[in-house]
Amino acid sequence: MRYDVVIVGAGIAGASLAAEVAPHASVLLIEAEDTPGYHATGRSAAFWSETYGGPHIQPLTTASGAALRAGGFLEPLGSLAIARERDAPALDAFLAAFEGTGVALEVRDPRAIIPGLRDEWTRAVWEPSCTYIDVAGLHAAVLATARRHGTVLATRAALESATYEGHWRIATRGGTHEADILVDAAGAWADEVAARAGVAPIGIQPYRRTMLQIATDPAPPSALSHVWGIDGSFYFKPEAGGRLWLSPHDEIVTDPCDAQPEEIDVAIAIDRFEHVVDWRVAALERKWAGLRSFAPDRRPVYGFAPDAPGFFWCAGQGGFGIQTAPAAARLAAALLLGRVPDVPGVDPDIYAPGRFVANLG
Repeated sequence: MRYDVVIVGAGIAGASLAAEVAPHASVLLIEAEDTPGYHATGRSAAFWSETYGGPHIQPLTTASGAALRAGGFLEPLGSLAIARERDAPALDAFLAAFEGTGVALEVRDPRAIIPGLRDEWTRAVWEPSCTYIDVAGLHAAVLATARRHGTVLATRAALESATYEGHWRIATRGGTHEADILVDAAGAWADEVAARAGVAPIGIQPYRRTMLQIATDPAPPSALSHVWGIDGSFYFKPEAGGRLWLSPHDEIVTDPCDAQPEEIDVAIAIDRFEHVVDWRVAALERKWAGLRSFAPDRRPVYGFAPDAPGFFWCAGQGGFGIQTAPAAARLAAALLLGRVPDVPGVDPDIYAPGRFVANLG
């Protein structure tokens, strides 16, 4: 069957883009797994932070806030970056990086906020705008919007090959299709999809991240925020029932796969946690791992490939694809439809695939 646009990958990136494009073009959304969002989207740590990902990600995150709040997908949380005296330069650099961006940051004493904090953690910066994000609700909503505007969703339909013959001829496990535009929103598999389409990969590298759900003694305070180390060695946040979600903030290079946690990374997470607070880990209730995928410069990639007609990159979202999804989808949809992007505060050029042109071919 012939479509205007075929999008490969029905995670948050592909689904959000389909929702934006479908009112203006016929869209087929193909997904390799049985259900959309099985890999990165379904394993998210589920928080929205304007500073998470750094200054190049912040404009997309901030621009997404209004839509996420209007949809009821955000709940108050707050985030506290904590540091030891030796980490003071990193804390100062963090404050400097977001100066003038409009993101509210306040210097605090973490010892007055986190009971049981170990003595060496003496400095902190508070980010009041950080929130929980309802990942499942957001993903379901954009899929529903895409379908309402005529998007066809095909699961168990991994892309096997694609050739360009004035238009794209696309072979999947579920059948063969044609399209004017082929979108690569395949997450960790983005470079693999490009190669199957005869397009030069740009170096999208997947990394494994470990997550745990733990019960502690004492239980976390009811008003606990998201807490992370400015040195990048851990974060944790409260969950329902007095539980914590904990990560060693690891990035382990891996091939695209169904990521699973390694015992050593679980042990590292618990050890680091116990060097932050004097709470005892009473139970390890769950453990899982997800994939984060970055371009070489760790910025997402949105736009038409300079080396292949009709091939559109929507990839490299790292761990920030969910919190940036509304603005990123608006940006990508405008570029795909040949319109001038109008996302406040966002410069589309810094995400363009042409920045890797020296690596192509």
